[in-house]
Amino acid sequence: MTEHKEENKKENWEVIRMSQDDRPKVQSWNSYWELPPASVSLPIKGCAGKTGEWRTFKPVIDQEKCIKCYFCYMYCPEGTVLVDDETGVVSYDYEYCKGCGICAEMCPKKCIEMVREV
Repeated sequence: MTEHKEENKKENWEVIRMSQDDRPKVQSWNSYWELPPASVSLPIKGCAGKTGEWRTFKPVIDQEKCIKCYFCYMYCPEGTVLVDDETGVVSYDYEYCKGCGICAEMCPKKCIEMVREV
């Protein structure tokens, strides 16, 4: 781990240990890797059935704009954002994606567009 990442990790722990009143009111991170360690929900794909059939909009990612921060992966409530282990490329499992748009909303580079299904 680089020195910069170690420094961010230490700063994030310090923020978590602060009392709620002392913490910064707005916190922002540049990538998934800078997030402080905390409880995370890990949804199981398909726990709500195949939701892709009733989706109105689907997320489409512009791979050239993507910075691989993986916020889309982290915030997806259905666990349908896929990350290739070798390349880091983000894709979707459209059979289970319900088209909620949380991934597009959370993307810091706005490279995910919600496209109407036909």
